[in-house]
Amino acid sequence: MTDRGPRPPVTESGRGGADTRRTTWTRDVTGYPVTVAPDSLGSVATISAAVTSAHRFAIITDETVRDLYATRVVEAFATADVAVLTVQAGETHKTRESWSRLTDGMLRLGHGRDSAIVALGGGVVGDLAGFVAATYMRGIPFVQVPTTLLAMIDASIGGKTGVDTPHGKNLVGAFHRPAAVIADPTVLATLPPRELRAGFAEAIKHGVIADAKYFAHVRDSLPSLLAPAGHATARMTELIIRSIELKASVVERDEHEGGLRKILNFGHTIGHAVEALGNYRLLHGEAISIGMALEAEVGERAGISAKGTADAIRSVLAAAGLPSARPGGLDPDQIIETARGDKKTMAGSIEFAIPLGIGRMAAEETGWTARIGEELIREVLEECVER
Repeated sequence: MTDRGPRPPVTESGRGGADTRRTTWTRDVTGYPVTVAPDSLGSVATISAAVTSAHRFAIITDETVRDLYATRVVEAFATADVAVLTVQAGETHKTRESWSRLTDGMLRLGHGRDSAIVALGGGVVGDLAGFVAATYMRGIPFVQVPTTLLAMIDASIGGKTGVDTPHGKNLVGAFHRPAAVIADPTVLATLPPRELRAGFAEAIKHGVIADAKYFAHVRDSLPSLLAPAGHATARMTELIIRSIELKASVVERDEHEGGLRKILNFGHTIGHAVEALGNYRLLHGEAISIGMALEAEVGERAGISAKGTADAIRSVLAAAGLPSARPGGLDPDQIIETARGDKKTMAGSIEFAIPLGIGRMAAEETGWTARIGEELIREVLEECVER
């Protein structure tokens, strides 16, 4: 990975210029186009038709996003045959039962292999709708239209789809590339402040795992990005673009998580356990924030991470208004047991993606993960608890 900062920005025309800001950006990511542009919600129909050649479309969304944006997207399809299927909002509804209801709904409406799905919503909708697309009629195209910051910079990129089970997050799923990703930063205007803050957890993670200068850029930009109307700034668009670039650079080299892509799991081993044990009362970004802080502390105590790495991460998480300690109501042994059941566990041992320092990850020679003894994990969990 690299310590490069954000790439030289371009203007809407795609050329370097005095404006020094990127407001419109499109690139291919492992075979599909990703577009980031203000007001690109109006282009969903045109892009979806071009990349799928479908004759019918099923827009899958949740109740909140449906009321905000579904009508605008449906109207843009004009004469195309479009249906809207809705799930309840929240991680607790990213289940096999929701998958079943959605697929049955599409079957009742007569959707065939000439159909495509538009996933309109946050990460839950994207994962669930993508899994429907991966399995419906043995696979049909889908287009990701993320409406949260976290989904724009992380969940919509990379082709992972799936649902949760009582045993853990994302344990049933498939790799299924979207036909396109369309991110419209202007929709962040309706995102609750807590959801916006949670999205920065993944931006911070991208800096930790791949780009120290970007980590510093996110840290320095947080005050303006968290201010009223911060979502509408060119700086926010630039942050979205750079995070996508960083994640794409990993996915392009390891699409199916055979090695390098495992670094994207930094914070997710403990984070997923905390999220599930708390019955998803924590937002995903909040849980990953806790996971990053605790896993970095584990890395330092194991002699893997440079001294001060955990403090640097905790400082930026605090600036974003994100948590960094184990919730007091969650038992360390339960967290370890839940983490042991995660898909990142190998041969019964818990594996972690651990930073060497900000911008660099450890264990390249061992497949990008390190096995950490449970005694050390328990020690960190017991000491690093919210007060």
